[in-house]
Order: sequence, then structure tokens, then C-alpha cells
Amino acid sequence: MRSSNLEFYSNSIDYILSVQNEDGSIPWESEEKLDPWDHIEAAMGLSIAKKKVESEKAFLWLRDNQLTDGSWYAEYLNSIPMTKRRETNFSAYIATGLWHYYLIFEDKIFIEKMLPTLSKAIDFVLSMQTENGDIYWASEEGKEILDDSLITGSSSIYKSLECSAAIFNLFGKSSEDILLSMKKLKYSINENPERYDRSWESKSRYSMDWYYPVLCGVYDKEKSIEQINSKWAEFLVEDMGCKCVKEEPWVTVAESSELVTALVKIGLLHEAEALFNSLHQWRDEKDGLYWTGYVYTDKKFWPVEKPTWTAGAVLLAADALYHFSPGSELFSKSWV
Repeated sequence: MRSSNLEFYSNSIDYILSVQNEDGSIPWESEEKLDPWDHIEAAMGLSIAKKKVESEKAFLWLRDNQLTDGSWYAEYLNSIPMTKRRETNFSAYIATGLWHYYLIFEDKIFIEKMLPTLSKAIDFVLSMQTENGDIYWASEEGKEILDDSLITGSSSIYKSLECSAAIFNLFGKSSEDILLSMKKLKYSINENPERYDRSWESKSRYSMDWYYPVLCGVYDKEKSIEQINSKWAEFLVEDMGCKCVKEEPWVTVAESSELVTALVKIGLLHEAEALFNSLHQWRDEKDGLYWTGYVYTDKKFWPVEKPTWTAGAVLLAADALYHFSPGSELFSKSWV
């Protein structure tokens, strides 16, 4: 069976379905933790598989568990909050998930049902933007706003704002505030890098900081290609995948899959497919599921887990390459 056939990923699709709880929540693994971003990533995998009802259940879980300020807690166990922290990119990602759902199913009725939830989430995110354009990464009850910003998280937010504006435009709802926020955020990431990692060690050693501005459209095509070329040798291990952290001998399937999608976006299709094909060796032959990552110096999978969000990331990369669904161009195009 070829990886360019959606049936190749049936084990991953069935796995996400098996882990999804009755209330719609999709934890990392059965009886394990859930975070809103990864919950949405897995739901997007279900949308690609045309599992409309189950995808909707995942979004309805977000509606039913949204906090009054429009955010969600960063971690849940069996739908019970395990932290008071609320991360902005987690809260924004519902926009990306819903726009992806709409591209595939064209169901305006469901999107309209989710519009109040989306609007509150975006209001929360916009409320966390500084006068310098960057967006605080999190807030926590009983504490001040956590005063720093992240390149990866902010890039993800940028794409989510774009998707939210596309949804608002669909219903004739003003998106001027969102577009202004996007402009300020894009300028901040491109021109004011000192606004990021102000209070902790730089996260540039993580591959996500390298490719996320490319994936999410924060950089133009010329700068994106320069960015990819600049650290390709640092993060890519030939015939294995993309490292999560440049100094660690650990390739990870989700980061590699996201990089595949970024490469497709900027037209590096040969590199994208070669990288993607290298990932199938990290698929368990027994159950057809992808491990989180592989430590090649030890020749061991680590951690010993097969998360639903890894399955979702693989499905998104496969769709970007092979066009299984009308959502395949989610990251390849700008929607506003």
C-alpha cells in the first residue's frame, strides 16, 4: 500500500477515533492528558478522514469547556483542568481547526454554531498583544500576565488570526481588528526579534522556531527559503527526519511532518516528499501507528508513546503532499 493513498493512514485515523472520549475530547493517548492545541490537531486529522461527526464533537468539546474570558486551560485530564495556565496559541488554534473543517465540509451551519466560541477565543488572544506587536505566551490565574513571547507560538497565532479573519469574512463580520493585529505581529516577528525569549534562554535551538514562521506565512517566500537553507544541516538527519532540538540525537515525527508541510508551502516538493517518506520507518509494524520520536544514538524510540497529535500531524503532511481533501492547501495559501 502506498503512502500517497489515504488508506495507508487508516490505523492512525482509527486510533484517534478510539482515543476520543464520549464528550468529544481527544487526549494524547487513552486516559492521558489533553491540551487544546493537540486536541485540535487530532481533530483536523479526523476532518481529513471525512469523519465529520467526530470532528464536530471535538470542536463542541471546546465550546463546552471554554472559560469566560475566551481561553482554555493548558492541560486537562478526563476533561478536568490540571493547571490554571492559559496559553494564547492554544486558544487561537481553534480558528485554524475550524477553517480547515470548513474547507473540507463547507458546512456554514456548524461554523455559525461555533462563531461565538471563536469570537471569544480571538478576543482573548488580541487582549494579550503588546504595543510592540508581540503576543504574550500565557496568563495564569493568581499571577501577572507571563511577560514573554514565543516565536513558534506567535507564528501559530498569526496563522490562526488569518483563519479567523477568513471565517469572519464568510459571515460578513468585520475583521479589521484581526487584520491590524496580524500586521503588527508579522512586523514584530520579522523586525523586532528582541521581543521574543526576553526572560529565558533563546528557544532557537528548537526546530519549531526555525520552520514555524515559514509554515504559518510570517515570512515571504524569499525569506522562507533563506530560513530553511540556513539551518537545514543543523536540524535534518539524512534518511531519518528532523530533530526537535539541534544538539540532541532525536528525530521526531510531528516536527518532521510540520516541516514537510512548510516545505510544500514554499514549493520544495522534492525535499518535502523525501523527508516525509523517511518517517514511515518510525511506524510500528504491529499497529501501524507512529512513535513520537527516535533516539538514533541509542537506537530506541523515545518517549514510548504514540500520541494522537502525532497522527494528526502526519495526516496533515500527507494531505499537503497528496491532496486527499479540500483542506490540503490550508497552510499553502493565505486566506485573507
